[in-house]
Amino acid sequence: MNKVIVNKILITFAFLLAYRVLAYVPVPGVDATVIKSFFDSNSNNALGLFNMFSGNAVERFSIISLGIMPYITASIIMELLAATFPSLAKMKKERDSMMKYMQIVRYFTVVITIVQSIGVSFGIRSGIEGAILIDDIYLFVLVSAISMLAGTMILMWIGEQITQKGIGNGISLIIFAGIVSSIPSAIGGTFSLVNTNEISYIELIGIVLIIVATILAIIYVELGERRIGVSYARKVLMKNQNKRIMNYIPIKLNLSGVIPPIFASALLMFPLTVLQASDNEIIKTIADYLNPNGVLHHLLMFILVIFFAYFYSSIVFNAKDISENLKRQGGFIPGITPGQKTADLLTQIASRLTLFGALYLAIISTLPWLLVKSMGVPFYFGGTAVLIVVQVALDTMRKIQAQIVMSRYQTLSAVGL
Repeated sequence: MNKVIVNKILITFAFLLAYRVLAYVPVPGVDATVIKSFFDSNSNNALGLFNMFSGNAVERFSIISLGIMPYITASIIMELLAATFPSLAKMKKERDSMMKYMQIVRYFTVVITIVQSIGVSFGIRSGIEGAILIDDIYLFVLVSAISMLAGTMILMWIGEQITQKGIGNGISLIIFAGIVSSIPSAIGGTFSLVNTNEISYIELIGIVLIIVATILAIIYVELGERRIGVSYARKVLMKNQNKRIMNYIPIKLNLSGVIPPIFASALLMFPLTVLQASDNEIIKTIADYLNPNGVLHHLLMFILVIFFAYFYSSIVFNAKDISENLKRQGGFIPGITPGQKTADLLTQIASRLTLFGALYLAIISTLPWLLVKSMGVPFYFGGTAVLIVVQVALDTMRKIQAQIVMSRYQTLSAVGL
């Protein structure tokens, strides 16, 4: 393997190791033992879900307890604003303005982190007796808010560094590492349930079969694509006879990738984090309805995943740009006029695939609730976690393979998409 690729992989592992070390750095002024005991008894509710995505950092009340979710929430807000305001969309597309766009995302991240950290701090104070060692509650909130803000900013920087200098998408890999780090304790917890006869061996075998079936289904769908045949004029083929010319347009069944379930989870966890800090009975009732053990939470999850699947697919797949590039390169789809007709066909095919892809993501993302309700399984074995782990692993493998190919054929110039 090329030395450059090895260095990128090592850089990625180094940053992920730094992320895991940060998960063990607690916020000053808390009793970590009391907080962990509390989270052990609340592993199957909103706190358990929140703890899973942070890589068990919440149960230690680490400085990265909020994880990367504030950054993701800020990205969602900016994506929605960019879809609404053309000036922001133009800023996102232009290379020179992209830095300014990302800076706005970071500012939003700071604001969201401060709001969430204050909510979590007051929630710890009101919900876990004896967890706070600082008598002055306002001083504690100030210290914890500053600590968690610093932790989230470091985490955001780590994600950006992995994307730029390592292999794969840094933000996705951080979530991946957090979930994977939680799996051993989840397996241990499941075997404890078996030993105490809360789960039978038949149910355990059923759980394993469901997990394996879910993984195989995810791999099957993620590797699925529709290939639309493309032809080129003879003079184009002669001109590029020493270059690779793609003779088809690949359109993935799941165009949006892992983004919809991540966005939906972030959007649902944000109000939960804030609402659980309140002592108001009405707000507590709303928080209970949004609890991951409730029907409403998973109904909203199902709807949001479908929404973000369509929304993100429209961003990543631009049929008009593809048709123009194809026309400029002298290619065409047999029987279809180059230009607008080609764009209309690609849009139609992409829309049909997105429907099935969105339903697939929504069903897989709501599977955790069915498992928890029927068998009492921890969140870690749920569809959302498995979906993220498998998709990020496949995406990272593709990028490593692409880097290997590029290192072998540095002068390769591909014509097509």
